Amino acid sequence: MDESAERTKVEWRPWGGAAFEAAAEAGKPVLLSLVASWSARCREMDREAFSEPRNAANVNEEFVAVRADADRHPRVRERYNMGGFPSTVFLTPSGELIAGATYLEAESFRGVLDRVRETWEEKGADAGRVPRALRGQEPPAGAVTDDIEALVAGQLGEQYDERFGGWATNEKFPLPRTVEFALKRERQQALRTLEAVSRNLADDYDGGFYRFAHARDWSDPQREKLLETNAGLLRAFANAYLYTGRETYEGPASNAVDFLTATLWTGEAFGGSQHPGEYFERSPSERDEADEPGIDETAYAEKNARAADALLVHSAYTDDGTARRYAERTLDYLAETLVDEDGAVARYDDADAPTGLLTDHAAVARAFARGAQVADPDYVESAVAVADYAVEHLQEGAFFDGPVEDVGLLDRPLHPIDDNATMAHALVDLAELTEEDAYREAARDAVGAFAGAADRMGVQVADYAAAASRVVERPLTVRVGDEVDSDLHRAALRVADHEKVVVPRAAGVEDDAAFVIVNGDLHGPARDPEVLASLVAEHA
Repeated sequence: MDESAERTKVEWRPWGGAAFEAAAEAGKPVLLSLVASWSARCREMDREAFSEPRNAANVNEEFVAVRADADRHPRVRERYNMGGFPSTVFLTPSGELIAGATYLEAESFRGVLDRVRETWEEKGADAGRVPRALRGQEPPAGAVTDDIEALVAGQLGEQYDERFGGWATNEKFPLPRTVEFALKRERQQALRTLEAVSRNLADDYDGGFYRFAHARDWSDPQREKLLETNAGLLRAFANAYLYTGRETYEGPASNAVDFLTATLWTGEAFGGSQHPGEYFERSPSERDEADEPGIDETAYAEKNARAADALLVHSAYTDDGTARRYAERTLDYLAETLVDEDGAVARYDDADAPTGLLTDHAAVARAFARGAQVADPDYVESAVAVADYAVEHLQEGAFFDGPVEDVGLLDRPLHPIDDNATMAHALVDLAELTEEDAYREAARDAVGAFAGAADRMGVQVADYAAAASRVVERPLTVRVGDEVDSDLHRAALRVADHEKVVVPRAAGVEDDAAFVIVNGDLHGPARDPEVLASLVAEHA
């Protein structure tokens, strides 16, 4: 029994082939409990529904009970998430879906158990179905043109909440990648949204940002603090500072740096989340007398890569030595601990951790590409290794989400658009850093695999449109002959375009010189920051 089994008296098995084999041998359905360590509702369902003796006995007798952590198993999450955590999912022994729900109270749970048991007794394996998203459809491919960017940019105005900021009229998620897309296309929408986030989701005492707000006006925050949320908002606020120079945006970014490095840092890397609790509803004086909620210390590859990327962006604009130091330590941890000699990335540091997942490869490749631009050009070697592995093993036009596994529905690949966008960004960066056009073509293939649906896309996938724009038209690129941290290099990093690429120690460029590439045309040289700024202003 693991800790959750002791707490609930349910005989949980870990996600894996053995559990489904046991279900097939016993002729029982599977009860999958998909949980997140940061979710208060998961712990509440453990205390109430799963700990109720009759429920626990029913589960142990009639089902094979499987518990999977959504952060540790993102591919399981994508196939079986019922819309939140916990997700309580009933499956056939082959992994097909019988029924599912999110949180269930004890009495409701008992009724669901009875109904699923009756369905199983009546229909057996025929009760299962495969969700439509997993029935083998390929993404809708199309031509990669500037229409993609224009269509999604048009949705910014259609979906923007003029009264309160953000792009919804019910629950408000901060959507940092949408904010970044808007910074170049609808800047005032982006800035107003960040101001709303700062007022309502920022913890001004202990630092960091809460996950989302339950109300349209950004009130009633959901108070867990996730590494990916804080990394995304750190980068969004830093990029807003790049465009405006205002402390309004630099201050929240610095606070996020403090939260990451003080609270989530484990000594080697960043933990995945900080749990919610009544602690965050207390006044500062009351917090001083209480213990902070704990953190999930698991260092996930994707989440740490996003944190390193964000810290590097912030340090590039502010010379924040702390941010850069922690970013480099994180990149080194990834390279030494989670990336093998072939470029395959492990989800976290454990022999049983999934390996070769798109979400990890995309974020890690982009983080190393960022490191090559900001901190050390040699990081490009790690970016190349990780990207090459993904192109070889995960790409067939679109990238699919990971290796095919004969466990549940993991034998049916998905093509997540957000992770394809992140990988496309990494490949575009690498095309400029290495001068290898093959990376740009791989990015074009990934973007093109979804282009047929551009007219149906909303702002939630705005990062895909940003990636498409960088494929259609080469990003503004500054090639600097100097090493990192020279005046020219710093000036290049601070060119007011957060989608640019900066190449330090660029081949063929002499020391004390920089060239600007706009739409593939080379301009320069510039030998001081002022001339560089003039070149960009004239040609970009």
